[in-house]
Amino acid sequence: MKQSSLIAATVLLLSSTSLAIAHDAEHFSAGEPGNSKKSARIVTVVMTDDDGAMRYSPDRLAVKKGEQVRFIIQNKGVLRHEFTLASVQDNNKHAEIMKKYPDMEHDDPNGKTVDPGKTAEILWRFSKSGTFEFACLIPGHREAGMHGTVAVK
Repeated sequence: MKQSSLIAATVLLLSSTSLAIAHDAEHFSAGEPGNSKKSARIVTVVMTDDDGAMRYSPDRLAVKKGEQVRFIIQNKGVLRHEFTLASVQDNNKHAEIMKKYPDMEHDDPNGKTVDPGKTAEILWRFSKSGTFEFACLIPGHREAGMHGTVAVK
């Protein structure tokens, strides 16, 4: 293998490895994945992007500590969006990674990428008290208004 090809392959491997580590090392700051054998409250969250505004509806939710929620996430916009549930601090960190890898797709217990016209689900148990954020971390989307909060008491 030529030295330039070896260097390119090494860079690609290291960048994908660091991305995987950053992504897989998620410690779920907003609780934990739900248990499909237990009951859950169903909350439908609709994502839209009309008139230049990007929104979730609803954009606020109150839950009890220990409650399990099945999020039905519908993308009714024309752009790809995502729903990432974490602390604001963790979402800020992940947003920085997304700036480097804007085409990153998520299919994680606490985050889903949803194409226009599609639906995804997240089953989540809020085992921690506090205020958490759900946000679209695709660069520019959160800044355009695509974020919401979950208050857990």
